[in-house]
Amino acid sequence: MIYQWVLVMADPHIFALTNTSLLFDATHLNIDDSLSIQNKIWTLAHNCKLSDEFIDIVPGANSLTLYLKPTSDLESWIRLLPTLWDEIKNNTYQSKHHIIETIYDGVDLNYIADVHNISVEDVINTHCQNNYHVLFLGFQPGFAYLSGLDEKLHTHRRSDPRIKVPKGSVAIGGSQTGIYPADTPGGWHIIGHTTTSLFDPTKQNPCLIQPGDTLEFTAISKESC
Repeated sequence: MIYQWVLVMADPHIFALTNTSLLFDATHLNIDDSLSIQNKIWTLAHNCKLSDEFIDIVPGANSLTLYLKPTSDLESWIRLLPTLWDEIKNNTYQSKHHIIETIYDGVDLNYIADVHNISVEDVINTHCQNNYHVLFLGFQPGFAYLSGLDEKLHTHRRSDPRIKVPKGSVAIGGSQTGIYPADTPGGWHIIGHTTTSLFDPTKQNPCLIQPGDTLEFTAISKESC
């Protein structure tokens, strides 16, 4: 049995995935303000990392997967996690802010404008006006799932995904926007590109952007590169 139910609280749920891994699930909490829950997830991940008892710590959407070292005590962490969670105050996570210089020349930029009956300039200005929160990384190394895209740019993903989306492409898919860290297949609408490198396996911390960080897009011209 892959998923074993261990503990159900009035707040989050904790599941033992294996003898050395746990899932801390808060997806059912406070759905009207999921970002505050996500903020606590990032803080909990940070606090767990300080213990040096984990091989890997993976924040998800209002959830956290913890992979313990073989010498760590799974039962102790099952008991400790609710206490750590209750001690966390909202909006306490300290993160980095990134400015992503973007050339808005994507092949789907006009399509996005036409679908929403707005100008290309409106698409660019709307995309640049918000700060985005990095919810978690997934899909490929360094790909950040962001919250904060203005509703008037929400666009269904392509019905025919591309075989290759170029590295650095800035795109919109559904209610999210994101940046492709490497050449890959993808079904989001490309509105521009950036030369900012999001993933470098030669570095000690390969991913430039981390869960809990914030970022903003700023429009630049090709001549500025």
